[in-house]
Amino acid sequence: MIVGKHALVTGGGSGVGRAIALALAEAGVDVTICGRREAALAEVTQENKHISGLVADVTDEAEMAALYEKAEAARGPIDIVVANAGMSGSAPAHRTSMADWQRTPDVNLTGSFLTAKPALAGMAARKTGRLAFVASTAGLKGYGYVAPYVAAKHGVVGLMRALAVETAKSGVTVNAVCPGFVETEMLEESVQRIVDKTGRSVDEARASLASVNPQGRFIQPQEVAAAVIWLCGDAAGSITGQAISISGGETW
Repeated sequence: MIVGKHALVTGGGSGVGRAIALALAEAGVDVTICGRREAALAEVTQENKHISGLVADVTDEAEMAALYEKAEAARGPIDIVVANAGMSGSAPAHRTSMADWQRTPDVNLTGSFLTAKPALAGMAARKTGRLAFVASTAGLKGYGYVAPYVAAKHGVVGLMRALAVETAKSGVTVNAVCPGFVETEMLEESVQRIVDKTGRSVDEARASLASVNPQGRFIQPQEVAAAVIWLCGDAAGSITGQAISISGGETW
């Protein structure tokens, strides 16, 4: 049972993070969401009384430590961590600047580590806990023109597997969900980049991305949230170290 647990969801102000936060709250979990946009967090907190928001940058170790301190003082130990915050850009590898190269792993990989790190000791001491990383099919295969993102998401999957080994006997499970293209603001940004760079229409750009999924569609945020909810429950107690593809069969 996850009713009455306390969950932290990073990047909870929009997209997949918002969907996960709402699903957890609807299941009776007290949810702390974090992100850099205070207004976006406030909108989500108004959707369910079980959700509260705190502003924090996942790439800043001190800010994440302070976030944990505030959240646990207000609502008790964090039992569930969903490292969801992420970002992506697009450019051929030979045109990728060092700033872009460094920023993408900073948010996606280092941010995931700094999100999980403060929870580990407490979970191990309590002999229970759930860590879920929102990776991507880009953590399982390669895509052109997004080398920093692919490298970072492969790193997230590797981090998950390492932590799963470390925590295997502690009652803590560590997994990753790996969605394909999800119908979110990030997808719309990808569509617009295609339109700007190729001159295709919005419909053509969307169709080209949807065609990567053998089902010919985009993943919905609620589908990712449902997988995370299952991983957080008692029924998934023996599931750890897994990268679960949510992609209509694009990867496995």
